[in-house]
Amino acid sequence: MNFLDLIWLIPLIPLAGAAVMLFAGRRLSMAAIRVIGPGTVGLSLALSLGAVAQLAGLEKKAHEVVLYKWLPLIGADWGFLLDPLSSVMILVVTFVGFLIHVYATGYMAHEHGPHHGGYYRFFGYMNLFVFFMLTLVLANNYPLLFVGWEGVGLCSYLLIGFYFHKKSASDAANKAFIVNRIGDAGFILGMFFLWTLTGSLRFVEVNEALGSGRFAAEAGVFGLLSLTALLLFVGATGKSAQIPLFVWLPDAMEGPTPVSALIHAATMVTAGVYMCARSNALLALTPETSHIIAAVGAATAILAASIGLVQNDIKRVLAYSTVSQLGYMFVAVGVGAYWAAIFHLYTHAFFKALLFLGAGSVIHAMSGEQDMRRMGGLKDKIPVTFRTMFVASLAIAGIPPLAGFFSKDEILWQAWSSPLGSRVLWAVGWATAAMTAFYMWRLMFMTFYGEGRMDEHTRHHIHESPRSMTVPLTVLAAGSVAAGWIGMPKVFGESGFLQAFEHWLAPVFEAAARGMHGGGEAAHHDAAMEWALMGLSIGAAIGGILIARHVYLGLKEHERPSGGAIYPVLYNKWYVDEAYNALFVEGLAKGGGGAMARFDATVVDGGVNGTAWMTRLVSKISIWYDTWIVDGLVNLGAFTVRALSFPVRFFQTGFIHSYALMFLAGVLAIFGYYWWVR
Repeated sequence: MNFLDLIWLIPLIPLAGAAVMLFAGRRLSMAAIRVIGPGTVGLSLALSLGAVAQLAGLEKKAHEVVLYKWLPLIGADWGFLLDPLSSVMILVVTFVGFLIHVYATGYMAHEHGPHHGGYYRFFGYMNLFVFFMLTLVLANNYPLLFVGWEGVGLCSYLLIGFYFHKKSASDAANKAFIVNRIGDAGFILGMFFLWTLTGSLRFVEVNEALGSGRFAAEAGVFGLLSLTALLLFVGATGKSAQIPLFVWLPDAMEGPTPVSALIHAATMVTAGVYMCARSNALLALTPETSHIIAAVGAATAILAASIGLVQNDIKRVLAYSTVSQLGYMFVAVGVGAYWAAIFHLYTHAFFKALLFLGAGSVIHAMSGEQDMRRMGGLKDKIPVTFRTMFVASLAIAGIPPLAGFFSKDEILWQAWSSPLGSRVLWAVGWATAAMTAFYMWRLMFMTFYGEGRMDEHTRHHIHESPRSMTVPLTVLAAGSVAAGWIGMPKVFGESGFLQAFEHWLAPVFEAAARGMHGGGEAAHHDAAMEWALMGLSIGAAIGGILIARHVYLGLKEHERPSGGAIYPVLYNKWYVDEAYNALFVEGLAKGGGGAMARFDATVVDGGVNGTAWMTRLVSKISIWYDTWIVDGLVNLGAFTVRALSFPVRFFQTGFIHSYALMFLAGVLAIFGYYWWVR
């Protein structure tokens, strides 16, 4: 079977599952939904594995299938491209997505009932989400990518606001939708400028145009080329929750936990990183934009990590961790280490999905409780959840030989050694790594160690999750351990396997490697320096864990370590939401709305009312003029005629003898006149 020609089925199968669920789900049994929901994603996974295996055998690592010529003028086809980059993405999306769907069959079981359509509706939305995400990563052009981009935005709105009867959930869904639309406006403008520059929006044709040398003179100068790259990055900041558009993602925790895992681990939030990596030929020509991307990524990484230090909601800690780790990925993009960004995206999908699903298992055991201050002592009560989250916490902290260590270390090394890197970027990344280890193990110690701080009712109902939830945890734990072994640093030795991930992605980033700044590779590899930096990063991770252990191990009920003056600032998330609310909601939205209302009342309505008043005044003057001037003159003329006609009427008797007498009198008067004159 030629799987490469069937890559269009990879997104289509989840779409079919979504259609069945949303249109006929009410008539389906719970067992049928449990098969269709995860099964469609599983079939997409099987097709993906077959297609990627066949792609590996091709000399040219790319295969394109065009189903429909959509807008040929701008290069917008309904077509799919399988290359090393999209192959990584479809495997991550389908594999992790399949495990999350399996997990959800148990986690969302309470939503099934004769009068409650939440179960089939949930899986319908989830399948639809996977369809749009797979469309996004398989698209062979920017417009089709944007279709998937908007589709996942729509589905995130539906999934975040799944519990729509809760105001907090509906508000969070609205917030996510609005903030992402701001970023999407930048993406649309970026596509317009890119088409203006290259004459096409197909990835292959865009890369050929950018690599032709015709834009070499513009490289290094902030012009239209750099503006285009910057606008595309604005779109990425919305989807991937970077400064200043990161505020939606922590609130997205209002959705069910499987939604949090799907959105935050392997799909929607990584779309911005993927799009920037896909645009590597453009970024290679715009080092000034790359500097901005790296700076924004570093600032986001350390800002989100600092907020995560003091959060008490178990899912919000992980949410800010996601924002921070995405910042890491953008640092890699900004310094030209595109493969390192995708490598961290790939390893992050395993341990972050595991952490979210593990948090869901904790919440399930705690009868819905999410506040870590009311947890503790769960290590022996939910052992599978504890052991798997233990592995994931070591991985995200960057402890070797787990997956997170290799991808994080590669980004730190590139931040140090790349021509676009700097010591500042490395220092920020190193500090973020230490903070990551601290807040993750703060979570572990507050949740699983010490004395239980929950109420007695909750204490007696603590139980391990069913196998439908624990099996995906175990599989993801294995990935959190071994996923990084195909991307080891070169100081460990150079071989096809140890650097398999970098070699696999090399053809996609070939254009960037020929770019103005060399694709982020260091001019000279200093093995001793890399070993030293690696030791410092491991030390930061161990130090963060030990500090968290010292502060939080054995925490008693209602105890809270003092954080000093900085604590309220961090707890209130640097007051960013408050600032945005004052500036945009109260200021621009409400204040602007009030100003527009006043403008409407005073200017628009005033103009209308003034016109009406003037019309009434003119009409009154017209009535007066008509009454006293026009009618007055007419009446005066009539009066004059009547007055003058009165004497005439005296002579107008109507008798002939009267007229004869007057004639005779006239004749006599004439003769008298002439006689008198004579």
